[in-house]
Amino acid sequence: MNKTDNNKKRVFVSGCYDLLHSGHVAFFKEASRFGDLYVGIGSDSTIEELKGRKTINSEQERLYMVGAIKYVKEAFINSGSGIMDFENELKKLKPDYFIVNEDGYSPAKKQLCEEYGIVLKVLERIPDAGLPARSTTAIRSSDNCTLPYRIDLAGTWIDQPYVSKYHPGWAITLSLEPVVEYNERCGMSTSTRNAAKKIWPYFLPLERPEKLAEILFKFENTPGSKLISGAQDAIGICMPGLVRHYYDNAYWPLKFESIHDNNILNWLEDHLYMVLLWPREEGLDLLKTTHINTQNVKKLATAAENAWQSIRKKDLHAFAKAFLDSFNAQTTMFPAMINKEIKKVIDSYKKDALAWKLAGAGGGGYLILVSEKPVKGAMRIKIRRKESGI
Repeated sequence: MNKTDNNKKRVFVSGCYDLLHSGHVAFFKEASRFGDLYVGIGSDSTIEELKGRKTINSEQERLYMVGAIKYVKEAFINSGSGIMDFENELKKLKPDYFIVNEDGYSPAKKQLCEEYGIVLKVLERIPDAGLPARSTTAIRSSDNCTLPYRIDLAGTWIDQPYVSKYHPGWAITLSLEPVVEYNERCGMSTSTRNAAKKIWPYFLPLERPEKLAEILFKFENTPGSKLISGAQDAIGICMPGLVRHYYDNAYWPLKFESIHDNNILNWLEDHLYMVLLWPREEGLDLLKTTHINTQNVKKLATAAENAWQSIRKKDLHAFAKAFLDSFNAQTTMFPAMINKEIKKVIDSYKKDALAWKLAGAGGGGYLILVSEKPVKGAMRIKIRRKESGI
C-alpha cells in the first residue's frame, strides 16, 4: 500500500465490485470526499463462499477496473475470507474512515472500527446527478435469476413433525423481492432457492403458487433424505405476500392463509429491518441439545397466532411482543441458535428496536428487527406482491 499525503485522511471501502456500474462510481466519488480512497476487493473464492456463485469478472479484472477509476487512490485484493476478509488490510492501512452502504453495514465492522479508533460511516445509495439508481443485484436480476427469498416471522421449526407432534400450530413466512443478494448460510432459505433455480432458472411461473411450493419441497427433499428441509422455505419462496401455514405432526401444512393487502404489507415494510451478522458456522448442530416439549411448542404456536392477529390489526407493539415471544420459544427449544456474540449484537439494538429475531433457524445470518422508526445502518425489505409476476 502506497503512502499518502500526511495532510489527507485515509478512507477505506471494501466490496465485490463484480458488475461495475455507475452506483459504484458514485459511491467511490462520495467516499473520496473524506480523503484518499483505498478499495479492498473480495477475492473470487470469498465471493463464491458468501454468494454461492462464481464471479462474472475475475479478481484481477476487477482490480484493474476499480484501480482505473479516478477517485481511487489504490485498490488491492483482500487477503482474508468471509464477511471480514479485509481485516488484515484494515490493520495495515489504519484508515481514518471506513465507509459502507446500508447493505454493507454489520455490527462486526462497527466493533472492529471501535477497536482501532476508525470512524465508521454509512452512506445512502444516491446516484450522481442525472443518472438512474443502480445496484449489482438489480442489474443481475434484469437478465438473470429473479427468484424471491423468504424470512420467517413466527412459528419457526413447527414445520418439522418432531416439533408439531407436541402441539399443532402456524408458521408465518414473508416472501421478499431479491433487492439484495443475500449471503449463503444466513437464514434466507438460500439452499432452497438454489434448488429452485434448477427447476426455474430465471423466474417463477405465475400460476398456482401453492402447487409450485409443493413441487419445490418434493424436489429438494428427494426420497431417502435423512434431513428434511422445512416446507416453510419452499412456501416462503413460492407464495407471495404474507402467508401462514398450519402443521400438525406432518411435513406439509394442512391449510394456508394469506395477506395481500398493500396497506398491511406497506406497514410491515415500514417496521421491519435487517442487519447482516455472519454466516452460520460450519458444523453447528442445532439438534445436539434441545428442549422440545408440549409447553415450549405451545408457546411457539401461541406466539405465531398472536403475531398474525396483531399484523392484521397493524398493532405494532402487540406484533413486536409476539415476534419476540416466538423467537424466545425458538431459542428455548434450540439453545444452540444463540451465543455470546449474537447476544451482544442484540443488546446493542435494544434501545432502537422493539423486538428481534434471527432470520431462519440457524445461528448467525441476519438479525431481523421490529422498530417504530428507521434503524441506522439497517437494511429495508421489499415484500413480493401477488401481482409482481416473479
